[in-house]
Formats: sequence, structure tokens, C-alpha cells
Amino acid sequence: MTTRFAGSFAAALALAVAMGCGTTAPSRFYTLASTAAAGGAAPVSAGVMVGPVSVPASVDRPEFVVQVAPNRVEVDEFNRWAAPLGEAIARTVATDLAALLGTPDVATAPFANFDPVYRVTINVQRFDSVQGEAALLEAVWTRDTHVTDRSVDTLIKRLRQKIEADTASPRYILTVWGTGYKFADG
Repeated sequence: MTTRFAGSFAAALALAVAMGCGTTAPSRFYTLASTAAAGGAAPVSAGVMVGPVSVPASVDRPEFVVQVAPNRVEVDEFNRWAAPLGEAIARTVATDLAALLGTPDVATAPFANFDPVYRVTINVQRFDSVQGEAALLEAVWTRDTHVTDRSVDTLIKRLRQKIEADTASPRYILTVWGTGYKFADG
């Protein structure tokens, strides 16, 4: 009896394992793409930092969240964002701004020797999608003038580039170490 039960159990286990080894749909990964084209306006010389971007918790996940009824959503396990949604939105907006402003001085994260004049923050208020139909994104963005300890240094550097013959040896705007800057006498 024990042998018969063990044999039946082993057969049932083998059948369950075989059924579980079926194929599943492959995951598909998506990115956001920049759509802006160069506008032909004069290039902007001010640096821009894009971010942070806040996204509603209900859609801030790798899987797509799709609206299936007015008050019902489903998580689509097989369609996924290739990167965190907030980072993808920041990168796409930065790429669009670089094209529209005609400058490469747009970034999504701080890095050495980059002192942005403006910071753009984005708060996504709503991100709804209906599979096969449409997606709706509502966001509030804020542009702040980004002032740091290095902002004065950046301004002086730009002034020197305009008025000094040799920016390495300035004659008109002089550095006073430990204090700041002064105009040359006479």
C-alpha cells in the first residue's frame, strides 16, 4: 500500500512539474524616446539640470499599469519599462531640451565641472494608459534658477571669456584669494 501511494504521489509530482515547465510569454522592455527636433533658434549658453522627477506610486514600478475599467487597473507582467520611470522621463525631457535649446549643457545628474544655471523638477500628477488606445500624462514642472557657491565663479569665467585676451592671466577682473574678485585698478 505504501509503495502504491508513493508511486501515485511520484507520478502526480512528475505531472505537476511537467505542467509547470510550459512556456510563458516573453517579457518585452520599453524605453521613452525623445521627439524634439532642433528648433533653429540661437543656442542657449546656460546649463540645465533636469530632475528629480516624481511619479505616482501606483505606476512607479517596472511593469506597465494599464487601465481596464474606469476604476480598475491591471499590472501587465510581460510589458516592462527598461529603466525606472522617473529616470526615463528625466532623460527624455533632458534630450528634448538639449535639442530645443541647441546646447549639450543639459544633464539629469550632477557631474564634475557642470554648474547648471537652471534646474527643472517634474511632478507627474497622472499617468494613465489604456492598452492599445492611448496614454495620458499630466505633469507639473518647475524651473528654478540654480545658485550655488560656484555660480559667481561661473559668471566671472564667462565675463573673462568675453573681455580678457588671455583668461589664464586676467588683466581686468582679478581673483583675490580667500575673498573673491575685484576689478583691476586703472
